[in-house]
Amino acid sequence: MNYQEKADNLFNEQKTNWPLLSKNIDGLKNAQLKTFGFNGFSINVQYNPKRITSSSAKVDNKTISERKCFLCSINRPHEQNQVLFENSYEILCNPYPIFDRHYTIAALKHTPQQIKTSFKSFLQISKSLPQLVTFYNAPNCGASAPDHLHFQAGSRGFVPIENEIEKLKPLYGKKIPSAKNIEITSIDDSLRRFIVLESENIEAINRVFQIIFDYTSNLTGNNEPMLNILSWHKKKWRVIVFLRHKHRPWQYFEQGNNNILLSPASVDFGGTLITPLQKDFDKINRSNIIDIFNQVSMQPATFKKLTRFIIDAINTL
Repeated sequence: MNYQEKADNLFNEQKTNWPLLSKNIDGLKNAQLKTFGFNGFSINVQYNPKRITSSSAKVDNKTISERKCFLCSINRPHEQNQVLFENSYEILCNPYPIFDRHYTIAALKHTPQQIKTSFKSFLQISKSLPQLVTFYNAPNCGASAPDHLHFQAGSRGFVPIENEIEKLKPLYGKKIPSAKNIEITSIDDSLRRFIVLESENIEAINRVFQIIFDYTSNLTGNNEPMLNILSWHKKKWRVIVFLRHKHRPWQYFEQGNNNILLSPASVDFGGTLITPLQKDFDKINRSNIIDIFNQVSMQPATFKKLTRFIIDAINTL
């Protein structure tokens, strides 16, 4: 039995035997959704009240140190079962789903959220779950458990960028000359700045990702740069690395009518904004979306420098 089958069987068992998961999965059938069209792509907005805990999570060091880690096995609900992946990770059903099948893939050991040394594992998990899109949220980029290394995965087709990437590449993309075995495209669609990596070769993808990682980590001086990653595999990997400027927009911290409780992470950057409050779903508009993305995305001038850096670095390989 492969990992996709194991994950499917886990979901079916958990939906039957875990009332919280079953209730929240059924609740997705009534989730409200609206769509805003842009040139060559769309941005969806989903009203999902069950995501309030994640969207409003405090991730400062003091809060993290004072709460129990909900990804460690000792602290999980007794109903939550798992599938072991390569003796290093556990595939878990996410009880507060965005997708109709939503998984969290947590490291066995309680170790910080760090992608530099776990990126190849991320790719291997993505290949092993071909019916899912796998994603990573860096600390201060949507991860509600920055103290415990984890990825997530959800049903293919939910994130608009999966189906739009082939239109975005010729419209907004710049193909980066690269070594053989990999295609690299930098894209600025006026809302988001991201790098697309496509290859059948895991080592080729990892080499280029490490270049991106080193450049962006040097910008902030942190061990973990500000980024979100989506990946899926069909004959080859397609990896999208979204580059960030900041964690949350000013609207998140406002009071009264100006407040919008939106904390963008991988799924949001992929084209589906998750709003846990009805008021925000009702009032959010095209102008809000443009403003929020341009706050949290890497700034255009910095993104151009990154693209230049990648070209120069590849030429030295």
